[in-house]
Amino acid sequence: MDILKKPLITEKLSALGEKLNRYGFKVESKSNKIEIKKAIEALYGVNVEAVNTMKVPAKAKSRMTKKGIVSGRKSGYKKAIVTLAKGETIDFYAEI
Repeated sequence: MDILKKPLITEKLSALGEKLNRYGFKVESKSNKIEIKKAIEALYGVNVEAVNTMKVPAKAKSRMTKKGIVSGRKSGYKKAIVTLAKGETIDFYAEI
């Protein structure tokens, strides 16, 4: 089971990364804070001070098309906000 699915790169999380040294990740829904901390420390080689998690609920979506209204559902997921030790950073763009 892969705990970290992908990093979340949004304007809000980029600002948190610059100011408070916090980064966001989309994680496996059954993982806990200890597993998330170990996975990030192993993958990125940084020291994690704190992990905050939250579950983002699923949402109903609909749009108008030529054939009428198409309804669907956007799945929910678990998000982790990770605070790193002072002086450490994660560069998501280094591999591009």
